[in-house]
Amino acid sequence: MNEQLPAHVPLAVATRGGRIESVHYGSAVVVDRGGAVQFALGDPAAASFTRSSLKPLQAMPFMARRGERAYGFSAAQTALLCASHSGEAHHVEAVADMLARAGNVAGDLLCGTHRPRYFEDLNLLPGPEAIFTPLHNNCSGKHAGMLACCRMMHEPVSDYLGFDHPLQKEIRTAVAHFCGVPEQTLLPGVDGCSAFNYAVPLHGLALAFARLASEEPDERYGDAPQRLFAAMTAHPEMVSGTGRIDNDLMRAGGGDWVTKIGAEGVYAIGLRSLGLGLAVKIADGNARALGPVILALLRRVSAKGWDAPRLAPWAVTPILNCRGRTTGEVRSILD
Repeated sequence: MNEQLPAHVPLAVATRGGRIESVHYGSAVVVDRGGAVQFALGDPAAASFTRSSLKPLQAMPFMARRGERAYGFSAAQTALLCASHSGEAHHVEAVADMLARAGNVAGDLLCGTHRPRYFEDLNLLPGPEAIFTPLHNNCSGKHAGMLACCRMMHEPVSDYLGFDHPLQKEIRTAVAHFCGVPEQTLLPGVDGCSAFNYAVPLHGLALAFARLASEEPDERYGDAPQRLFAAMTAHPEMVSGTGRIDNDLMRAGGGDWVTKIGAEGVYAIGLRSLGLGLAVKIADGNARALGPVILALLRRVSAKGWDAPRLAPWAVTPILNCRGRTTGEVRSILD
């Protein structure tokens, strides 16, 4: 491969015995709703796969058709369109209902199956009787929305993830529009749930979230961003799950911050009152550095609520050994 490596810079360190053991490199950028860069570290122009932070944009074709109203989705279910949920019972039940309302079934989901994340987050083990289905997949809400959109479009559901499927074409148009990039520059790749994902400049992802947080209707998608913003900020427990960073950040933001994590160390935030979008990429993909870096950036832009007590555990990530003993920590070096 001749692809040039991004010019990432150190963002966080992991310590042991009070000494630096590892360094997490990455890039971060803050932009306003016009796309002007207000602050940047590293290489914000380098293309980064958006992973699950793309989900609000993947939901735009459905929201533009007012699909959530057509099928009677609750605000909590609308938030699930953008979720990387933990597979808790309320997530699974809500997705099953979304499928039924649009005339779909769990067997239509092409996202695959995995053990729900809440077992790991809550340090639990599934019982021997546990059976998991695609409903438990963290992306099942997104896929339920895609299937529902296909029904509205009168397009086939059997290949709804196909690159040339009309829905996927509409999604690419939405991604390019909100990220402020030409559609032909989107770099496609297949995500963990088998849906297409796209790499865009990091500042494009930040711009998309600045626009998602805007109070003004979008020139192409009307009030779809505002309706998604309202659902996500009202129900952050559906966007993520118990003990998850999206849940804690959006609650600390008090309805002013819309946030979305992505795999491989990606994070994006839209700050409504400040008119800003923020995006981070941790170069090695390790999510343990995200909390400390994000809190440092929120503090730097003076986001109201960055010092909320519920966010204190995210400011420094403890490193524990097998006995539960703290052996070090991950902390930002942006202060």
